[in-house]
Amino acid sequence: TAGYFGGGTTGSYVDTVDKFAFSDDSRTTLGTGLSAARTSLTGMANSGTAGYFGGGYTGGGVDTVDKFAFSDDSRSTLGTGLSSATWSLGGMANSGTAGYFGGGTTGSYVDTVDKFAFSDDSRTTLGTGLSADRAYLAGMANSGTAGYFGGGDISPGGAVSTVDKFAFSDDSRTTLGTGLSSARYAPGGMANSATLA
Repeated sequence: TAGYFGGGTTGSYVDTVDKFAFSDDSRTTLGTGLSAARTSLTGMANSGTAGYFGGGYTGGGVDTVDKFAFSDDSRSTLGTGLSSATWSLGGMANSGTAGYFGGGTTGSYVDTVDKFAFSDDSRTTLGTGLSADRAYLAGMANSGTAGYFGGGDISPGGAVSTVDKFAFSDDSRTTLGTGLSSARYAPGGMANSATLA
């Protein structure tokens, strides 16, 4: 029914969350924003239930995960956040089952993929992470089937075309034989999922 954009910077970091109604593309700004003003965060969602904004930078990295209930747009902050304070990470979700935050930087680039079960918001960290430590990547997903983390930076100035695919059935990772059409970091990602939860 709606999409949400949260946080970022206007020259100063903000906690703003803007909501766009899909029925007419009208915008409202939530009365309650993020739990703290921050940039370089990412989002993922359990369609029909709740959306999550994870990680970010407030002058230092944070492990915060804010959850917004779609029924009333109320915000809660998960008791367990990310496995480490991370910014410039990617997010994607298997709607109805679990969401994933991957990669980013803690001051050093990481290959970590944290998984949040939507049933109870518990976090696990996948035994296999990304195929390389990288930040400034993007995520997208085919709910019910697989999620993808694409692009990113593996060292200052080390852009990649890599696309890692995670099968939702067992969280196994493969790397696509063809990646992005060019090596690049800080892309965006979105999907027309073949399976709706």
